[in-house]
Amino acid sequence: MKIATSRWMVYFGIFLFACGVFGFLSNPAKAQTALFSGALFGSISLTWGMLMKRGAHQAWWGAIGTTGFLCLVFTWRAIMSWLSVAQGQPKELAAILITVMLLGSALTTGFLWLRRAERLG
Repeated sequence: MKIATSRWMVYFGIFLFACGVFGFLSNPAKAQTALFSGALFGSISLTWGMLMKRGAHQAWWGAIGTTGFLCLVFTWRAIMSWLSVAQGQPKELAAILITVMLLGSALTTGFLWLRRAERLG
């Protein structure tokens, strides 16, 4: 089954939002940023998907920029989280969640590059 790039971005936005909610619910006292960043970047990804669905081929550039940026941020955050775990801090759940978000971002970035021909119409 061929998945349209627009649909993939909508699913990715939902994934980011769900990860943010999960991160917040795992530690409401300290994870407000997880909810905010999940909602923000989830909404941005949903918007790119909807714009792609409407034929705005320029949205591909926004989507690739956003997912590339997220790969960088999640790489840094995952490294820092796993270093904290290695030092004995109880941050395993956060490290796992950030790593999962990194993997999702990397898969999405790869998918966008592979499907870049769609934007050429």
